Amino acid sequence: MTDSYESPFCTRYASKEMQYIFSADKKFTTWRRLWVALARAEMKLGLGVTAEQVAELEAHIEDVDYAKAAEYEKKFRHDVMAHVHTYGEACPNASKIIHLGATSCYVGDNTDVIIMRDALSVVKRKLVKVISQLAAFADKYKSMPCLAYTHLQPAQLTTVGKRATLWCNELLMDLEALDFELSRLKLLGSKGTTGTQASFMELFHGDTDKVKELERLIAEEMGFEGVVPVSGQTYSRKVDYYICSVLSGIAQSAMKFGNDIRLLQSFKEIEEPFEKNQIGSSAMAYKRNPMRSERICSLARYVMCDVLNPAFTAGTQWFERTLDDSANKRISVAEAFLGVDAILNIMLNVTEPENGLVVYDKMIRRRVMAELPFMATENIMMDAVEAGGNRQELHERIRELSMEAGANVKQKGLDNNLAELILADPMFGMTEEKMNAIMKPENFIGRCPQQVDEFIANCVKPVLDANGVSDDVAEINV
Repeated sequence: MTDSYESPFCTRYASKEMQYIFSADKKFTTWRRLWVALARAEMKLGLGVTAEQVAELEAHIEDVDYAKAAEYEKKFRHDVMAHVHTYGEACPNASKIIHLGATSCYVGDNTDVIIMRDALSVVKRKLVKVISQLAAFADKYKSMPCLAYTHLQPAQLTTVGKRATLWCNELLMDLEALDFELSRLKLLGSKGTTGTQASFMELFHGDTDKVKELERLIAEEMGFEGVVPVSGQTYSRKVDYYICSVLSGIAQSAMKFGNDIRLLQSFKEIEEPFEKNQIGSSAMAYKRNPMRSERICSLARYVMCDVLNPAFTAGTQWFERTLDDSANKRISVAEAFLGVDAILNIMLNVTEPENGLVVYDKMIRRRVMAELPFMATENIMMDAVEAGGNRQELHERIRELSMEAGANVKQKGLDNNLAELILADPMFGMTEEKMNAIMKPENFIGRCPQQVDEFIANCVKPVLDANGVSDDVAEINV
């Protein structure tokens, strides 16, 4: 369609897999599965529901007549009742027991929880894969010295691989938060109109044990270990906030990664993939813009702002429920997932081992060597003191020569000649051979290679082993 709005999440960004999870097919067939689970549990517990009726309901889970449902919704102005009647027409023998004892949130809220569980599982799989690819990148470049920055000013040295562990570690933190939310996610269950289960107490003639068993059976059939202990008509909207907060956390980590890559590409040290026929600019044909990383940051900003929606929704639920959550949550929760799905798809592409990030080692080395003389001055001073020099006098002389070298770079546009100035100064007694031995970047990276090895062994590998990382990933749109 070209004459009406279409979400870019569907046309440009999110995978078909994630789009399906938030589709009408997924939603309404899940409603029907919940109605089947309710009917089956009521049958097992002795209500007037027959096996034939349950079988009829099961046979028509997939064949949703959307046109008929739309007609009913136009008539009733109620989406759940529209689908009850539509399902009833497809299942005439079971029509009278569909939705028995339930309220709209029985299908609406339970389906939302199921959808979030399934969507989190997709996010988790992709997140683990990104972690795996970043860890492989870190391992490959664990010993390659590069400039480290504080305040975006050259500080000391790190390595390309060590920096990648910083990106990877934040994603591990996000994975831990995701696993926690998945582990405590529960169905609403069958709580009734205000959470008291009064309708089910009526159906089961006050038999509390059967009412509780009803919920247990439904939860078991839908793949959950339990239901929320208490509720109003809905599950607490804080659940949406907690889950969207996990998604926001992933977006934050992704934005940090994306911004770092954008800066490194500006420095000509590391580039994201650039395809053979890709055009960087409509005007400047030479441009190689980091459009993937920019898209990561753009989508991440949206997801990070979106988390405010469930926060406000959770705080404005009146008593046992109000309907001002409905329109907001069906947009905000879905789009948070679609946004993070798109972000992870791009990260999978950018960090892909064979055709992902491009590292320009000679440019990295050149930038290191332009700053290294300043960083090496402490080592030079220690060697001169060991040879009999005065530490305070040497410190002052290095300060003076550093100012001269800095002026040469900033004011005259010359190379950093601090090493040459020190070599020429008899106070240091420095030989060219000794200076060359000191001026090796590998001398200034501390424990970076060991830190990378330890991080991968102790933090990454257990996660990858526990999740059985697969080489197959969902469709990636970049």
